[in-house]
Amino acid sequence: MARVVFAVCTAVLASSLTAQPTELPRAAAAVAAQDAPQAQRPRDPRSRSNRDCRDNVYNCVDTPNPLPVPDTVWLEEMTWMDVRDALKAGKTTVLIPTGGVEPNGPWLALGKHNYVLQVTCDAIARKLGNALCAPIVKLVPEGALDPPGGMMDTSGTLSARAETFEAILTDMATSLKVHGFENIIFIGDSGGNQRGQQAVTGRLNAQWNGKPLVVHIGEYYDNPAIQKYLVQIGVTKANQPSDNVHDEPMYTFPMMVADPRTVRWAERVKLGKASIDGVSIADKAKSIEIGRKIVDFHATATVALIKKAITRPRPGAEK
Repeated sequence: MARVVFAVCTAVLASSLTAQPTELPRAAAAVAAQDAPQAQRPRDPRSRSNRDCRDNVYNCVDTPNPLPVPDTVWLEEMTWMDVRDALKAGKTTVLIPTGGVEPNGPWLALGKHNYVLQVTCDAIARKLGNALCAPIVKLVPEGALDPPGGMMDTSGTLSARAETFEAILTDMATSLKVHGFENIIFIGDSGGNQRGQQAVTGRLNAQWNGKPLVVHIGEYYDNPAIQKYLVQIGVTKANQPSDNVHDEPMYTFPMMVADPRTVRWAERVKLGKASIDGVSIADKAKSIEIGRKIVDFHATATVALIKKAITRPRPGAEK
């Protein structure tokens, strides 16, 4: 009896093994047949976000935004529907701010320029009224990588090769062109960023004939003008003695507007080090108010430069 049972089991097993190669293709073919209509259907032209409009109404380019307009000028803080609606409402100017990660003395965070741009780009865009801010470009030229040069001799510095920096700017500007922005504005908070921005501006305007217009506002980086303003409002004196570190009141005060922790305000007050170049920052409220004045001065001057630049005849325009 045992031999009979064994023989029957062996025959069943052999039969299943023999049938498996045939059954698997049949099963795969059935699955493929079920998926074929989905895979072959043409994409709805209203589809966005790399999703199909027919699968969800919020994938459709013409679906109304279900949320109110956000109180922000920062592209990365907006939804795609927010940006779509902003463009339709006339916000066709976009700023590409460039900062850096570099040593700034013992008190200031490495992202000094980025923190300043958080408040200045915001103020510029709001004063323009028809502008947004692209994400801050934080990887910029800070010195040679191998062997290390410039700021790269100090721990924490991040540097980009000139060609890398220019490629990032080019790709960002091209992305914004695709989406319909008419004016693309470069502002750089660090001296090492200016040459690359100018180079990219020239190349893109030559390629695009000013549609969109690309502008490099080199005068944004006008530190002497801000220092002169601080003298005018009585914050510093002419020929103020320097602490001789990579840190100045014109940066410290705007950084306090962004976040007092970026200048180690509390720790410095506790240690009796709450000053820079002979200027006290111990009074937090007063320091933040000075910072706001600097930001407003800086933004007002930059807005005037941008308006002047975008009203000039565009490259390739008929005279």
